[in-house]
Amino acid sequence: MLLAGRIAFVTGGSRGLGRAICTTLAREGAFVAFNYARSDADADATLAAITEAGGRGSAHKVSVLDRAGLVALAKALDTTHGKIDILVNNAGFGQVVPLALMEEADWDAMLDTHVKGAFLATQAVLRVMVRERYGRVINVGSLAGVKMMQAPVHYATAKAALKGFTESLAKEIGRYGITVNCVAPGILDEGVSDHLPPARKEEYLRHCAVRRVGRLEEAADMIAFIASERASYTNGATLVVDGAV
Repeated sequence: MLLAGRIAFVTGGSRGLGRAICTTLAREGAFVAFNYARSDADADATLAAITEAGGRGSAHKVSVLDRAGLVALAKALDTTHGKIDILVNNAGFGQVVPLALMEEADWDAMLDTHVKGAFLATQAVLRVMVRERYGRVINVGSLAGVKMMQAPVHYATAKAALKGFTESLAKEIGRYGITVNCVAPGILDEGVSDHLPPARKEEYLRHCAVRRVGRLEEAADMIAFIASERASYTNGATLVVDGAV
């Protein structure tokens, strides 16, 4: 119960890594609110997983790019719970397309979802955290954002931007008792990796010291730890979870 009594908000929590994060935070004692953009059925499945883990949560159908909707959601959580302790900027998607064939809309969607979404969600909850002089902001990056490797250029660019966002924001708001960190997973067993061709996964496994892809739960466990008091002096860091590639 690393997070007993904490109030968490996870962006993009209806499936994949987002669902694993929600479930893990709930298992560790946090109340977990999450947003989603499309599938009500997926959101219901996440809520069921939270309940099964012994926790409580709420689902909110609002886009991570809807500034007014995020502000209203943050206000509702603050009104109901009196605080927001943890924000996990997880919303994102994968798309494998070479730069020469990439449409401008592809680039915009990738950067908007990963980077602008993190900006809007963080800004929405920040006033509450500053008021309470406490907070944990955790950005979900990627190995592709910290290491030179074969990955879609727009995806790697978005994740690298989150690393910079993490470091700069950590310096800006650390004085208020708020830490900002980034967790950068390698290839996991679900989610973005579903879009990778088999040859890419095989190449990854050849270089990975533990000779396997990661599990969603392993990345989620790291996020729960960083959100806890046991990581209270970890700030501005990017923690790579990749089995040593």
